[in-house]
Amino acid sequence: MSANDLYTLDFSTIGAGDHARVGGKCASLGEMTQAGVAVPPGFAVTTDAFAAMLEHHGLRAEIERALANVDPEDIDSVDRAAQAIRIRIRSHHMPADVEAAIRAAYAEMGEDMAVAVRSSATAEDLPDASFAGQQDTYLWVIGADDVVAKVRDCWASLFTTRAVAYREKQGIAHIDVLMSVAVQKMVNARAAGVAMTLDPGTGDRTRIVIDASWGLGEMVVSGVVTPDNYSVEKVLEEIIDRKISDKHVELVGDPARGEAVEREVDAARRKVPCLSDEEVIAVARLAKRLEKQNKCPQDVEWAIDADLPAGENLLALQSRPETIWSQKKKEKKSSYATGMMSIVGTLTNPYASRG
Repeated sequence: MSANDLYTLDFSTIGAGDHARVGGKCASLGEMTQAGVAVPPGFAVTTDAFAAMLEHHGLRAEIERALANVDPEDIDSVDRAAQAIRIRIRSHHMPADVEAAIRAAYAEMGEDMAVAVRSSATAEDLPDASFAGQQDTYLWVIGADDVVAKVRDCWASLFTTRAVAYREKQGIAHIDVLMSVAVQKMVNARAAGVAMTLDPGTGDRTRIVIDASWGLGEMVVSGVVTPDNYSVEKVLEEIIDRKISDKHVELVGDPARGEAVEREVDAARRKVPCLSDEEVIAVARLAKRLEKQNKCPQDVEWAIDADLPAGENLLALQSRPETIWSQKKKEKKSSYATGMMSIVGTLTNPYASRG
């Protein structure tokens, strides 16, 4: 296996079986790519690259020492340890063969292509733990030097205060969670958002609920904008409810500055739908397809690319298992099982419940 194949993998070559090497986000992108879903092209920087970084500089032992006596209830101590680890990771150069592999994979995408650099931790997007939003994403990254720097920043973001505290409370060993990174062609999003293949308010699986706003979807995910909201009947594929919001800002790419910038939405677009009815149904069908493919309710990130023709401009950016209602279902089953054990114990020993 060459260094390039060890440290980077094209989305077209990876799937769910590669989760340990590419994390949840990249494995999902690979599965969608191989299934023929329209996904912006890109590659995964594997966990082998992150592990090589840790070993090359002796960072693994440093991380273990820094976190050995952290109290998850003392947020100041967590913050101090997490910040020290991030500084240490960012202060080191990558091993030469890791950096060369990333530069080569980026060069194959095209000269100075704008890309998104997105974290993909191995504990991310699992049904039993929601790590969504705990690590960093960088948008509109241009040039090999900046891509390399942002990959390293993604590795460092595995040790944000929030992520460290979460793992401490969940009893997840920090050193066992490795980081892959997705480097993916940037979407010039006219509109974007999320789609849930159930109603997040009620758990109703006969509906697909879509949130959408102008520009990149980060405005929706972060809650900066109140998005347009659509409810679609899953079988009939009909819009049964809609709420159009005042979408006052959008996040868009600025090629001249080489970054994504936040700007005010002009008055003519603020209070009008950002999707046509045909686009709403297209998003619903995409989400429905991904639910069928993954065999469980999905939380789908999508975008309408302004540079692509109608009918080919809907792109899937991520699909992961829905966590709110799946966790409630699990808690309900656990509560039911505990109750049944108590009943069985009482029937076996009628005095067991007495003091």
